[in-house]
Amino acid sequence: MIALPPELLPHLAENLWHLFAIFLRASALVSLLPAFGERSIPVRVKLGLALAFSLVAAPAVAATDAQPEFGRMVTLIGTEIATGLALGIGLRLFVLALQTAGSIAAQATSLSQILGGAAAEPVPAMGYLLTLAGLALAVLLGLHIRAAQFLIYSYTLFPLGTLPIAPDLSQWGVAQISRSFGLAFALAMPFVIASLIYNLALGVINRAMPQLMVAFVGAPAITFAGLFLLFAGTPLILSVWSDALFAFLQNPLGPPK
Repeated sequence: MIALPPELLPHLAENLWHLFAIFLRASALVSLLPAFGERSIPVRVKLGLALAFSLVAAPAVAATDAQPEFGRMVTLIGTEIATGLALGIGLRLFVLALQTAGSIAAQATSLSQILGGAAAEPVPAMGYLLTLAGLALAVLLGLHIRAAQFLIYSYTLFPLGTLPIAPDLSQWGVAQISRSFGLAFALAMPFVIASLIYNLALGVINRAMPQLMVAFVGAPAITFAGLFLLFAGTPLILSVWSDALFAFLQNPLGPPK
């Protein structure tokens, strides 16, 4: 065993406590972080990622005092975990937006039953494909770097041991959920428009030719249209989604009103 000088022990304990305080927020954030917090990622890998993010953010965060008393320690643990979960939920909503957009598109184009159980969540194939492609694109664009910057920046918004005000946090959460659903509907809008045009055309044809089984004639058309829109529109959909994700990472509070 290597004996440490006695004068270094207080500094070592202070640095370890500072790293532990940052690890609390980082671990809560990583558990919900897109791509890194998925269910398919093992827990040990998530712990390693949380520790890596903590080591990256520790030099940039102002050092705390020495180990506090028990009551303040419990408060600090609760506030840091709550802050990390709130920020992680804000990021996780972007993944849910892709899944919702895929579900809307699949329902509109009658493709919701194809490979519906391919993901951990019961989402159609379109939602699974868009989610997988979006996460891969985000990682290729440097999601891990943006996430580390986001973690460091979060201490400017919410200093260590400071709990966000409940009314402000609830208002922020409602705004993020509203934006997530708005983004999902915007991403799925081409499929909804195509479905509307298809059903209107089918109704006109049915009125003009009542004897024709328009459902059997139109089913291949809407299937082909859905697959073609998925092929042609996925690059634009993922581009809009990644821009929104990285805009949130740069400014989680949103643009000033």
